[in-house]
Amino acid sequence: MKRVVVTGLGTVSPLGLTTPEFWAAIVAGKGGVGRITRFDPAGFDTQIAAEVKGFRAEEFLEKKDIRRTDLFVQYGLSASLEAVAAAGLGQPNGLDLDRAGVIVGSGIGGIATLEEQHSNLIERGPTRVSPFFIPMMIADMAAGMISIRLGYRGPNFAAVSACASGAHAIGEAYRMLVKGEADLIVTGGTEAAITPLSIGGFASMKAMSTRNDDPEHASRPFDQQRDGFVMGEGAGIAVLETVEHARARGAPILAEVVGYGATADAHHMTAPSPAGEGAARAMRLALKEARLEPAAVDYINAHGTSTPLNDKFETMAVKTVFGDHAHELAISSTKSMTGHLLGAAGGVEFNISVLAIRDGILPPTINYQDPDPECDLDYVPNQARPAEINVVMSNSLGFGGHNVALLIKRYEP
Repeated sequence: MKRVVVTGLGTVSPLGLTTPEFWAAIVAGKGGVGRITRFDPAGFDTQIAAEVKGFRAEEFLEKKDIRRTDLFVQYGLSASLEAVAAAGLGQPNGLDLDRAGVIVGSGIGGIATLEEQHSNLIERGPTRVSPFFIPMMIADMAAGMISIRLGYRGPNFAAVSACASGAHAIGEAYRMLVKGEADLIVTGGTEAAITPLSIGGFASMKAMSTRNDDPEHASRPFDQQRDGFVMGEGAGIAVLETVEHARARGAPILAEVVGYGATADAHHMTAPSPAGEGAARAMRLALKEARLEPAAVDYINAHGTSTPLNDKFETMAVKTVFGDHAHELAISSTKSMTGHLLGAAGGVEFNISVLAIRDGILPPTINYQDPDPECDLDYVPNQARPAEINVVMSNSLGFGGHNVALLIKRYEP
């Protein structure tokens, strides 16, 4: 059984296009939500989102490749290039490419391409559908294109489990490395679903905030006035590798992954199981695998979507698993700043968890103004604070009843 460490991070987000820029904004408690500019949202119940700003795919892709890739692939590729560079893998000299893999999740995939090509079909006829439509749309194409760009020929697939996709990808990469099936895996999640059809669909479900006149305060996890999530977009990618491999090449080691729990609610398409029972089982499994007592966990990066049921039930699940220690834990939802990146959320929040350990900073839950009596834990309200952080749990929960808990620990040789 191998130890698995984190050696590089890459992030594309509504708060910045690189990990340092993103992390600085998180620590400062900045929000990335505003009125949608990608299309005219007039007439939609929800008119706000957390959009990526200033992204330029031409900085790393040729024009023909930009035309042949959906935005979710471009986000994932950009974050992956940053992560491998940060891990000291800019040149693959000496790397066994057959044992280097890519596992990257996406909950929705190329929905912008789907909408565009459907319009072509209806308005211009079937011969005007692009021959690149299918490879641009399918959710595995981020993992595929990243492996093509890097030349990594090891394990390669996508995890698709709605809002747990990025976390599932990281968990499965961790497991493969633990078992010695690869030396190094680029992993995480990517999403670009701020489109008319996607916003319209989530709005029809009444899942999203309609605080259109106050977008800066719309994402307010655990707050009594929360009224739904705010959609975000971007990618969070990490380089995981066995500790032997990382040390042999002198890689920077940021943290160690020590536990992964994955469960199903088996309850409802969109609503979590009562009292967060499924999430609680995932957290317990991660602790068991890590051989850690609940009291060892210092901070939880919560799923914390800013929806009435999720925040209440996730709080209940934390109390179930951690008992009295739940009131001593620091818990925050960084979705208050980034919005909900759907399939990319688990990847971005994993990166935040690693950086929290590295820098000894608890990220805040901003917009926490009216405490909910049913959400009565320490959510690190409104301002980051310094702390000694040795163990972090990151939770991701998805439509369909998918639950993932990841445990990250300060690396000790």
